[in-house]
Amino acid sequence: MSNYQSAIEAVKAIKEQAGSSWSAINPESVARMRAQNKFKTGLEIAQYTADIMRSDMDAYDADSSKYTQSLGCWHGFVGQQKMISIKKHFGGKTDRRYLYLSGWMVAALRSELGPLPDQSMHEKTTVAALVKELYTFLRQADARELGGLFRELDKANEQGDSTTAASIQNQIDNHVTHVVPIIADIDAGFGNAEATYLMAKQMIEAGACALQIENQVADEKQCGHQDGKVTVPHADFHAKIRALRHAFLELGIDNGIIVARTDSEGAGLTKEIAVVKEPGDQGDQYNSFLDVEEINVADMAEGDVCFNRNGKIVRPKRLPSGLYQFRQGTGEERCVFDSIEAIKAGADLLWIETATPNVADITAMMNDVRKVIPNAKLVYNNSPSFNWTLNFRQQAYDAMEAAGDDVSSYVRADLMNADYDQTELSAKADDKIRSFQADTSREAGIFHHLITLPTYHTTALSVDNLAKEYFGDAAMLGYVEGVQRKEIRQGIACVKHQNMSGSDMGDDHKEYFAGENALKAGGEKNTSNQFG
Repeated sequence: MSNYQSAIEAVKAIKEQAGSSWSAINPESVARMRAQNKFKTGLEIAQYTADIMRSDMDAYDADSSKYTQSLGCWHGFVGQQKMISIKKHFGGKTDRRYLYLSGWMVAALRSELGPLPDQSMHEKTTVAALVKELYTFLRQADARELGGLFRELDKANEQGDSTTAASIQNQIDNHVTHVVPIIADIDAGFGNAEATYLMAKQMIEAGACALQIENQVADEKQCGHQDGKVTVPHADFHAKIRALRHAFLELGIDNGIIVARTDSEGAGLTKEIAVVKEPGDQGDQYNSFLDVEEINVADMAEGDVCFNRNGKIVRPKRLPSGLYQFRQGTGEERCVFDSIEAIKAGADLLWIETATPNVADITAMMNDVRKVIPNAKLVYNNSPSFNWTLNFRQQAYDAMEAAGDDVSSYVRADLMNADYDQTELSAKADDKIRSFQADTSREAGIFHHLITLPTYHTTALSVDNLAKEYFGDAAMLGYVEGVQRKEIRQGIACVKHQNMSGSDMGDDHKEYFAGENALKAGGEKNTSNQFG
């Protein structure tokens, strides 16, 4: 007996126990609704997706070609369409493809205060609300897809086509959910460790199995690709990592994933001098990177902050803002130190922000980490903040020059110029962009590749193209040719927007609840039938 048929029989038994008052309840309708609502709570989703992600991490350890990917989302609909597209284009499967929830996009697009910079100024509850929203839309995608299969099953049964009916029932029994892991950005924790713990609980209860936290000061937080970043001593950061772990364990997600991000490569400042309990400890190592000068007691000015280093008094360079400065050129070394200490403190994955997307640079840092933590794995931001075309064309230029190739026809500083688009150099650069994820997953231990803000940019690009055409000479043809015709040709489900919004599922429910009295929206006069 199939899973679907077993579910019908189970509801039949419940109905019989309830007696005659349930006579109008159709067990098959209930079985369908149950199938369309596989996940009843966010914690069920968190556990299901944590298991997937842990399995994927093990698979990657055995074979580095099995890296994972995600794209950032700022709305549930965006995440839903992403997974519908993945199932459509990749054999009905979602293997190793996740969603990413970017704090940057939450700040820029979801705050009630309006568009904000990535400085943790948006409401704390917004991220958890977006996690819940994403999973609401993914679950609706399941319900919509299964609803279509149920209608096909009814049609096959009505026509007496047992072969087709058996095939459809097999698809129902083996349905692949659109629900996938979400890596959710908790910024720097939005306060102290207790605030971090409370916010983490909200996010996990909404369904997040993986939380990404960074080592910046919460009230000085900056986007990882901007200047002015301020890091905290490791003791402070590790308290927040432990807060995340306690939140996962309290809620029963014992294998929840913590992604520890270090911004030290581009962060030249700290707000605190770390506490040193004994020479050579974590705090002592953190302080060793400070830009200091050796002084005598007599040289101390009013208000100076000084400390003892190896029996000598040193004064760290302090800015008018009260922040302390690290020595120039120590960023990569601090990243390695941060990463090793974060894994020791209980993080599962690392995230290192870099200045450019360079395979050699990322590999060099991760090789140093892996000398201490052999199976350390990285989450890497394939960021839109990088000019990928220019970076990789310059890398190709440098490689060609080093190989003795003639590069006299290129101007290195002007390689973004469209005149170079069809050149040998451009082809070499594009090949390296294409293989970047596979190369760094093999060489640098990158388990997960993500783009933080792709749908922010695709929305702006598509709206720009539509506005140019629709409000210009093309008028309505701008929409028809640029949008609707492409939707039809590419089989985009949203061309039937009534169906996507749940209209057909609503008709199903009307029939379940009201029987032949149901007033349905999907009759002959529904204009969506034009897309049949």
